[in-house]
Amino acid sequence: MTRRLTPGLILTVTIAWIVIGFLLAPMFISVPLSLTPERYLSMPQGELSLRHYASVFTEDAWLGALGDSAMVGIGATLIATFAGGAAAIGLWQIGGRAARVIGVLALMPMIVPPIVTALALSRAWVTLGLFDTVFGVILSHAILGMPFVFMTVSAALEGLDPRIAQAARSLGAGPFRTVRDVIVPNVKAGLLTGGLFAFVISWDEIIVTLFVSSRSVYTLPRKIWSDIRDNIDPAVAAVSTLMIGATVIVAAIYLLRDLARAKSKEMS
Repeated sequence: MTRRLTPGLILTVTIAWIVIGFLLAPMFISVPLSLTPERYLSMPQGELSLRHYASVFTEDAWLGALGDSAMVGIGATLIATFAGGAAAIGLWQIGGRAARVIGVLALMPMIVPPIVTALALSRAWVTLGLFDTVFGVILSHAILGMPFVFMTVSAALEGLDPRIAQAARSLGAGPFRTVRDVIVPNVKAGLLTGGLFAFVISWDEIIVTLFVSSRSVYTLPRKIWSDIRDNIDPAVAAVSTLMIGATVIVAAIYLLRDLARAKSKEMS
């Protein structure tokens, strides 16, 4: 059955494609800029070069930034996943109005503007001796990523019957074993999704990083921001293209996985 093309539908589709084109526009600019053979940002004039991609993987500054981002991102993801998942499971077991109030508080790092969080963490880390330390940056990013883990795990717990945990306890399992062997396997998808969100938040974060670090930690977004401010290097366009490509690959994997699941459900 074909859907009739009405003026309203045509207008909606047109607006949707305009929005998609607007979102994809940076891709069509970054890719050719990254292939320029010149030392400055310019559109390639016939000749293409991969020299700026090579510099990203050979220069110490870029390799150090990639290493710092990976280290901070992995550390922040582990802490955010553990803390956010534990908070969601704990409040799910408590239940009631108190759990809902505390749940709102757990989302505050996501609600408060980043500049406010950055100022607060900067002052706190100076007092605690964590300013410009790797652990201080990791902890800052973990605080920003924890609400996303909390939300995804809480959503996964909505479909879990509380009587499952009660049955495990009645059969002799302790609280820790009940969480480890009963609850966590049932919310594994929420934990993985929240951990992915936490890693992406950490990898892309710049505002808080600028306020809680000085020279010891130089993440990739900070390196890009510094190069854009001081000297616009075409390597920035190369990094942007690589990040766009990684995002497309991850999105394609998730899409193919969902399609495979839908197809298997139809066959069963």
